[in-house]
Amino acid sequence: MQPPLLQQKHLLFFLLNIITWSWLTLDGVVSDPQANLVRLWCDQDGDGDGSIYWTKNDGSILKGILDETLQDLRAQIQNQNQHFTTAQAVKANIPIYGLFQCRNYLSIADCLACFDVAAVNIRNCSTTAYGARLVYEGCFLRYDSSKHFDLASEVEWSDIRCGNHTIIDSSALASTVQQVLRNLDVATPRMSGFYAATKTPVPNSNGLNVYAIAQCVQTLSQSGCQNCMKSVSEKFQTCLTNSNAESYDTGCFMRYSTASFFAGNQTTDINHFLKQAGSSNKGAIIGIVIGSLVLVLIFLMTLFAWIRPRRSQREFPKVKQLERDVTGISKLKAPVNYNYRDLKSATKNFSIENKLGEGGFGAVYKGTLENGKVVAVKKLTLRQSKRMEEEFESEVKLISNVHHRNLVRLLGCCCKGDERILVYEYMEKTSLDKFIFGKKKGSLNWNHRWDIILGTARGLTYLHEEFHVCIIHRDIKTNNILLDDDLQPKIADFGLAKLLPEDKSHLSTRFAGTLGYAAPEYAIHGQLSEKVDIYSYGVVVLEIISGKRNSELKLDGDEEGEFLLQKAWNLYRKGLHLKLIDDTLDPNDYDAEEVKKIIKIALLCTQASAELRPKMSEVVALLQQECLSEDIRPTMPILIEIK
Repeated sequence: MQPPLLQQKHLLFFLLNIITWSWLTLDGVVSDPQANLVRLWCDQDGDGDGSIYWTKNDGSILKGILDETLQDLRAQIQNQNQHFTTAQAVKANIPIYGLFQCRNYLSIADCLACFDVAAVNIRNCSTTAYGARLVYEGCFLRYDSSKHFDLASEVEWSDIRCGNHTIIDSSALASTVQQVLRNLDVATPRMSGFYAATKTPVPNSNGLNVYAIAQCVQTLSQSGCQNCMKSVSEKFQTCLTNSNAESYDTGCFMRYSTASFFAGNQTTDINHFLKQAGSSNKGAIIGIVIGSLVLVLIFLMTLFAWIRPRRSQREFPKVKQLERDVTGISKLKAPVNYNYRDLKSATKNFSIENKLGEGGFGAVYKGTLENGKVVAVKKLTLRQSKRMEEEFESEVKLISNVHHRNLVRLLGCCCKGDERILVYEYMEKTSLDKFIFGKKKGSLNWNHRWDIILGTARGLTYLHEEFHVCIIHRDIKTNNILLDDDLQPKIADFGLAKLLPEDKSHLSTRFAGTLGYAAPEYAIHGQLSEKVDIYSYGVVVLEIISGKRNSELKLDGDEEGEFLLQKAWNLYRKGLHLKLIDDTLDPNDYDAEEVKKIIKIALLCTQASAELRPKMSEVVALLQQECLSEDIRPTMPILIEIK
């Protein structure tokens, strides 16, 4: 056992090496990682599923597994340019699950710097600790013996830290801070990535501003984020006259300051999400907003809700697109390269017993890597073809740079001779079609289906409107929507994806996709835009609600057989929406008006005119409204027979 002084010297030496290495490899761009410690917590009790194995831990085993987990987390941040990531490692039946998240306003360089400091200091917990959590102003690092990253709040963990400087004339500041925090509390759970940053002037203060951010970990559900935000925002009541404060819980972090701690151009527009909340729950908004802001906000929401759309072009609730920094495809970050021999071993030589499924471009296998991590290995069809090369290049470059909780994450790739292999995160529950049409039919209740409908819409919103460039998936269908352990959806299989340049409304290209899900203008004329994905999404929603395939022809007595879209439209016209609902759903499980609203939204997405279909961000907004305006009515789709 080394003396404490020697241990401290080694720790400082290791930290210095890490930071120096980061500086050199990142070309000296590190500016401010905000690695100011908020709290370190060590779990010495261990109540997770993995803790039963830890009695064998002699310290050295844990160190090795923790090293591997932390290295994996760091590699993902650096190689995939992401602010949030998870990893796991298992040795001698001892598991470690790691999670890291840095604030979205940090550069990747600063994010890495914050991680490096956290990775060193989290080892201040003993080598027999079952887990640890470390909060800095700029980032959050956690490891556990069990994968319970959906836990949002814990009484013994949450806390508030007020700044030591009090504003003398504090009434205006307190009122502004209170309003800012309430707005973040409402908006953050509704935003993509569960993150918001605002800058708000303090009235009559000679230029004083309140800078504030709120963030939930992306493993939470929307309701989990809401609960966590409520927990941390309530604690700020003791700090409202201070110039700064920060509050945290297991799944979220909130901070405000009168001094800028992020660039002014990195704020997010939360106004729409406040209006969205107001339209579905005006009473709650009225109860929490103070002073004249109440009257202004209600007036704006009322005006927004009752503006009648022009007959020539229907308007939907708007979600402001993130400002696009359009970069060339060549500038996108490359994924991790895997060794072919390792993947061959992981899949037992791509054996039939490990095969998960097969599509038009190859088969997918379940693989277990040497570190125990389970992955999905997609082996593209072995043939020399330009189309295969284009498909591989497209999928690798696009997916390795998109990061959203409703998109399957590409871990890496492998090229060996003619072999082209993609490695994805593994989804135990497999694809949605098996739950809607297959052996697991009837196992999804209404809440599950609602989460899948909303989550898929959010994933498509990210692809169309929130990524650097607009990505058109081209093959949205139930087979390409995978479900995680919590039955949350993740869009997969980007082999047909296309980039839509900002200066073009559509592309003219040869059809490639799946009939029945393909929009008519694309299937017939080859006109490709993001509205093609929106049409496919509408068809998928009808399948989720009905439990029927879009191509399944039903004969009802003497009536002429109808395909799903035709049947949905005819029932809608007659006001008989509810006849479309899957018989396996319990009528007590869902609200009839909500289902009718979603069927109406699906029909809006499948309208014959692409221009009339709402954008995906508008679909998300419509789904979260309590009811739709009477002025929003779908027009008839083109009913193409599927053969």
